[in-house]
Amino acid sequence: DFTIFDVADQRKVLKDAIARAQLSSENWTPARVQGVISNAKNAMVTADAFANRHGDWGHRTLAKIYTAYEALLAEQHGLDFDDLLLKLALVLRDDEELRRRIERRYTHVLIDEYQDTNSAQYEIAHLITECHHNLCATGDPDQSIYGWRGADIKNILRFEEDFPEAKVVRLEQNYRSTKRILAAAGRSEEHTSELQSH
Repeated sequence: DFTIFDVADQRKVLKDAIARAQLSSENWTPARVQGVISNAKNAMVTADAFANRHGDWGHRTLAKIYTAYEALLAEQHGLDFDDLLLKLALVLRDDEELRRRIERRYTHVLIDEYQDTNSAQYEIAHLITECHHNLCATGDPDQSIYGWRGADIKNILRFEEDFPEAKVVRLEQNYRSTKRILAAAGRSEEHTSELQSH
């Protein structure tokens, strides 16, 4: 019994949350605050957990807005897109009976672009494959481009550690690009690696 709030709805609720926290939406823009809250939810940090973290004045102010935002969503029976993942991950973690029912229903799980999963998606995948471990993931750590949206490259890098019985199939042949493009991409990767090591 909830309504999904799109970006425009979120911004309106955030503007109200900023006002409820007795702050100015000129200093605390809904767009900026939305990004912080979205990243927190993708990292599975609830408003209470966010508020309990030690931080400077800016962090404490954002915690007030996040708390007010969550209260307003609850009053309006609303969830934002990030809540859809966060709430599912939390309920799966806390409700073993539901987790087992879902696991029996979905005995094989495929995740494409695994390098772009965030913490909530990672948690969901692990919880619903806890017993059968029938998880097939495709991805390429060199193509991780959604860090700004909460994607955590560590998810794919530790896949073999999380699933030690996994069979890894490396697709080394590229059929979509010319050799010249692949050589340039390889040099770019080497250059990036050198810069990161310094």
